[in-house]
Amino acid sequence: MIRSALTALLLLATASLQAADLKIGVIDMSKVFQEFHKTKTAAEKYKGNYEKASQEMNERSTAYKNLANEAQKLQKMAQDSIITPEQRAKYGADFNDKMKELRSMEMEMQEFAERRQTQLKQEDMSIRKGLYEEILDVVRARAKKDAFDFVFDKTGVSLSTVPILLHVREGAATDLTDQLIVELNKDAPPPGTEPKKEEAAPKADAAKK
Repeated sequence: MIRSALTALLLLATASLQAADLKIGVIDMSKVFQEFHKTKTAAEKYKGNYEKASQEMNERSTAYKNLANEAQKLQKMAQDSIITPEQRAKYGADFNDKMKELRSMEMEMQEFAERRQTQLKQEDMSIRKGLYEEILDVVRARAKKDAFDFVFDKTGVSLSTVPILLHVREGAATDLTDQLIVELNKDAPPPGTEPKKEEAAPKADAAKK
């Protein structure tokens, strides 16, 4: 028993010494992702696509309301006792046709909304995946260059929503967050570059007119 206890203590001591030699890095992946210049560019692009889809939906909604108003007027005319039965029958037939058109438009609007929502969701997931892969490539390159044994995301959580990294002794790990942000943004375009390009496009269109 005593020999077993001593062996266990020796193993623990050896493990502690080995752990002390480990070079550990931590990253605030959430901050890195948000501060990455490509994330901001992608967010602007996504916002533009979302607003375009919303505008298209609003246009369909306006057309639907106008059609519904027309149907309501036809219904009133079909019930008007002043006009002849023939006229009421004609307005009634027109009303039925308009209602069929309304139901068809309702289905088209629902399909459009679901399709665009799916497209936007897939686009967002694809963009995020690409950005995270690019960030991870830089993380791995830095870890290899500076000989880090482990690099942890200090904002990561487990499936039970419990933080994966519960505690790090002060000085035991190097925070690479700010260094990685600088590395990722070293090739970022100068501020104002992209808006100028967008402003030039309308001028070119105006010149064509």
